[in-house]
Amino acid sequence: MEKPLKKILIANRGEIALRIMRCCRDLGIKTVAVYSTADRDLKHVRLADEAVCIGPPSSTQSYLNIPAIISAAEITQAEAIHPGYGFLAENADFAERVESSGFEFIGPKAETIRLMGDKVSAINEMRAAGVPCVPGSDGPLGDDDQQNFEIAKKIGYPIIIKASGGGGGRGMRVVHEQGELLQSIEMTRSEAQSTFGNPVIYMEKFLQTPRHVEFQVIADKHGNAVHLGERDCSMQRRHQKVVEEAPAPGVDEATRADMGKRCTDACKRIGYRGAGTFEFLYENGEFYFIEMNTRVQVEHPVTEMVTGVDIIKEQIFAAEGRVLRHKQSDISITGHAFECRINAEDPQTFMPSPGVINQYHAPGGLGVRVDTHIYNGYRVPPHYDSMIGKLIVTANFRETAIARMRGALSEVFIDGIKTNIPLHMDIFSDENFQAGGTDIHYLERKLEDE
Repeated sequence: MEKPLKKILIANRGEIALRIMRCCRDLGIKTVAVYSTADRDLKHVRLADEAVCIGPPSSTQSYLNIPAIISAAEITQAEAIHPGYGFLAENADFAERVESSGFEFIGPKAETIRLMGDKVSAINEMRAAGVPCVPGSDGPLGDDDQQNFEIAKKIGYPIIIKASGGGGGRGMRVVHEQGELLQSIEMTRSEAQSTFGNPVIYMEKFLQTPRHVEFQVIADKHGNAVHLGERDCSMQRRHQKVVEEAPAPGVDEATRADMGKRCTDACKRIGYRGAGTFEFLYENGEFYFIEMNTRVQVEHPVTEMVTGVDIIKEQIFAAEGRVLRHKQSDISITGHAFECRINAEDPQTFMPSPGVINQYHAPGGLGVRVDTHIYNGYRVPPHYDSMIGKLIVTANFRETAIARMRGALSEVFIDGIKTNIPLHMDIFSDENFQAGGTDIHYLERKLEDE
C-alpha cells in the first residue's frame, strides 16, 4: 500500500544531505535537517524547511546519537528518516529503532542490513543465490590450527584473513606463507573484536591484480528488482575510492546482463528494498562477490548520468511502497561518466586540510555536474570525513569524458584550503588509466614510484 511522504528528516551532513534535500524539493516533500554545533552553517541546514541541532561536533554525540535523531523526528513530526551514507546508514539497530518509533526508514529492513553486514552470512546467501564468490573458508575460522593450515593450503597462498563485521578497508590481513598464518589469524581476530565488537573472522584467496567492479540495484517492497549496470571503482588509496566510472571498461553487454540478473535474483531472495550495491573483485574475466552495501553509494551519480535514473528518488519511492517504475528492459547505458572525490587534504601527504574557503569557483559546461555543499566563506570543520564535494562529468565516449574531466578539474578554484585536485589531474593524465582497466593496487604503486 502506497503511503506518500510529506516530511523527511535527513540524518546526515554535507553534500549527500544537500543532494537528498534537493530531491525532496523536486517531489514536494518538506525536509528536516539535523546538525551538530560545528555544522550550523551547512548549506542544507540553511535551506531545509526545519533544522534541529542534535549535539556537539563529535559525531558520537550528534550524527551517531540515535536518541537525539529520533527525538528530532518526533518534535518536527517527520514521517521518514533518510540516513544517506556513512554514519548510521548501515546500522541495523538504527533502522530498527526508526521503524519501532513509528517512522519509515528509507533503506532496507533491519534484518536485511544485519544479514548483509555480516560478511560470512552475506557470502552464504550469495552462494545460495548463484552469485560467484571468492574461494575461501566458506564460514568462520575456528581455533583448530591444523584445520586452518589445511584450509589455507587448499585455497592456495597468498590468502587474506578478514573480519566478518569489517568494512572500509579495516579488519583484514594478507598472508603470503604458512609461517605467518597463525599470528595473522590471532591479530585479525583481536582487531575484529576491538574494532567491530565481533571476533568472527574468515579466510579467502587473495587476488593479486583485481579490479573493483560493483553493480547498482534498486528494489521495491513488492519483490521487484532491476540493476542499473556496473561501476569501476578500482582507483583506490588505502582501500578508499578516489575515482569512479560507469560503465566499467571491458565489461560487455552479455556479461552485464548475466551478472546484473544474478544480483537482482539475490535481491529477491533476501527481500531487499531500496537502493543497494553488490561489490565484486574482477580478475581475468571472472567476478567474485566481496560485500553488499545496503545504502546509497558516494559514487551513485555516475550511474545516474549514464542511465537517467534518479537513485535517491527511487529510494524514497520504495519507502513509500510504490511499485518499481522501471522494468529491466527500460534500463539502458548511454555514454560514459566519471566522478572525482574532492577532498580537503594535502595532495602530497594526504593530511586533512580544514579551514575557511576564501573563494570557490565551480566548473561548468556541457556534461559537468558538481555535488558539493561548500561556498565562499564556508569553514571546513576538522571533525568529519575530508570529502567536500564530487565532480562528475559525462560524455558520449570514455575518451571524451576523460578530456572533459581534465578541463573541469582545471576550472575548479578553491582558495584557503588544500585539496586533492592535483592528484586527480595526475590520474586523468596517466596513460594506463586512460587506457582503462587498471587494478585496485595501481594508484598506490603509482604514488610509491613518484
